[in-house]
Amino acid sequence: MDLPFKLVMLWTDVVLWVMLLGLGLYVRQVRRDAALRATWRRVFVTPSAMASAVLLGLMLLITLVDSVHFRRALPDVAGGARAFDTRTESVLDLGLSKLIASRENSYSQPLATHGFSKQAVPPSPGAKPMLDEHGVPVLPARAYPRLSHGGAGLEDPEGDWAGDIAVRLVFGGMAGVVVSFLLWTLMCRRAKPSQAGGQQPVAWRAAWITASVLALLIGWGVALSWGQGYHVFGTDRTGNDVLYMTIKSIRTAFVIGSLATIATLPFALAFGIAAGYFKGWVDDVIQYVYTVLSSVPNILLIAACVLMVQVFLDKHPELFETGLERADLKIFLLCLILGLTGWAGLCRLLRAETLKLRELEYVQAATAFGVSHWRIMLRHILPNVMHLVLITTVLEFSGLILYEAVLSYVGVGVDPSMNSFGGMINQARVEMSRDPIVWWSFLAAFVFMVAIVLSANLFADAVRDAFDPRARVYRPRARAVAQPT
Repeated sequence: MDLPFKLVMLWTDVVLWVMLLGLGLYVRQVRRDAALRATWRRVFVTPSAMASAVLLGLMLLITLVDSVHFRRALPDVAGGARAFDTRTESVLDLGLSKLIASRENSYSQPLATHGFSKQAVPPSPGAKPMLDEHGVPVLPARAYPRLSHGGAGLEDPEGDWAGDIAVRLVFGGMAGVVVSFLLWTLMCRRAKPSQAGGQQPVAWRAAWITASVLALLIGWGVALSWGQGYHVFGTDRTGNDVLYMTIKSIRTAFVIGSLATIATLPFALAFGIAAGYFKGWVDDVIQYVYTVLSSVPNILLIAACVLMVQVFLDKHPELFETGLERADLKIFLLCLILGLTGWAGLCRLLRAETLKLRELEYVQAATAFGVSHWRIMLRHILPNVMHLVLITTVLEFSGLILYEAVLSYVGVGVDPSMNSFGGMINQARVEMSRDPIVWWSFLAAFVFMVAIVLSANLFADAVRDAFDPRARVYRPRARAVAQPT
C-alpha cells in the first residue's frame, strides 16, 4: 500500500530522538537508584525549578513534534513513477497550517485588520484617469490596504474590531480555565503521596500555576487566530506570520543547545580524565592543546569552520533533494563545530577533579590490586565526576542558545531559510531602522528567547545546588544562620 507521504529523516531528527531515548533510559535509572531519586527530588522541590521544568517540557514537546518530517505525494501520472513534493513539512506544520496559509503582502501590526504601509488605490475598471485643472493626470489615492486574512470576517473593521477581540479573548480564557482546572485535579492527586514519609513535597503548586498561565496564553493565541482571525504577532516583510516563525524557531534553539552541548562531552571527558589521571607528559600535551584552543577567539574559529562548511555545501548541491535537508546538515555541522571548539572549559574542571580523585584510598587500592587504568577511570573516576558533567551541560544549554543568536546576527549561523531567533533578530535590525519602526518581530523573538534562556538558567541553578556536594554542605548552614532566633 502506497502511503500519501514519504517520511524524511533529517540528521537532527535522528539525533534528537536518540537523545530522547537516552533521556528515557536515564529516567529509568533515576527511578531505580534511591540516591539519584533523592537528589533529583531536591531539584523539583524548588518552585522556580519546577516552573522552569514545565516551560522547558512544553518547548521540548514542540521540538519533538517539529522533528517528524515528511513529503506529500504528488498526484499519480499514468505510466510515471511516484513523485513527491519538494517541500518538506513536519507534524507541527499540520497544526499550524492556518498560520502558514494566512500570508499577507507585507508588514502588518499585531491583531491588525489593515496593512502597515499605505499603497496606491487602483482605479475601478473602465474608469477614466482623473486630470487636474492643467490636464495633468492626478496621482491615485493612497490608503492602508485591507488584509487578506487578518480580520477578514469583519464587515466593519473599525466598529467590530474591539468586540470581536473581546469575544475571542473570553472564549480563549474559558478554555484556559478549563485546562487549568483539569491540571489542578491531576496535580492534587500527585501531591498527596509526596507528603508522606517526612519528605519535603515537590513544588506542584508552582507547576500548576505555570501550566495554567501557559494554558491561558495558548488559549488566547488559538482563539485570536482561529477561523477568520488575526495575526497575533503581526507579519514580516514578506507577509509571513511572525507567530509561526517564532514557534518554528523553538526547535532550532533546542537543536543548537542540546546537540552542541552533547558534542562537547566526548572530548571533555576523555581529555579531562586522562590529563588528571595520568599526569606527566599526557597532562602537559592536553593542557597545551586546550590552552591554544582557548587562546583563539571562539567567534573567529567558528566563523572560519562555518565558512568552510558553507563552501562545501555550495559546491555539492547534488547531495540534497530539498533545501531543508541542506539547511539541516548545516545546523548539524554547526553543532559539531560548537562542540569541537567549546570543550576546553569542562575539560579543565574534570582534570582538576580527577587530580583529587586519583589520590583517594579506593583508587590507590584498585591500583595496588593491579586493576587496569582504563577500568579504574571507567568504574571509579567517571561516576564521581558526572555531577560536574551534568551541572556544566545544563548551564551551557542556555549559553549556546544565545551563541546561536550572536552567530546568526553576524551572518555565520544557521541557514537563512531556517527559522531561528538569531535570524529574526538579525532581520529586526533592519526593521528597527525604518520610520515608522517595525518592532513586533524583534519583540516576539526577544520574549520567547528570554523565556527559554531564563527557564534553563533557573533550572540549572537548582541542578547545581542539588548535585554539587559543596552546595549541599554549606547551604543549609547559611539558611540556618539567616533564620531569626
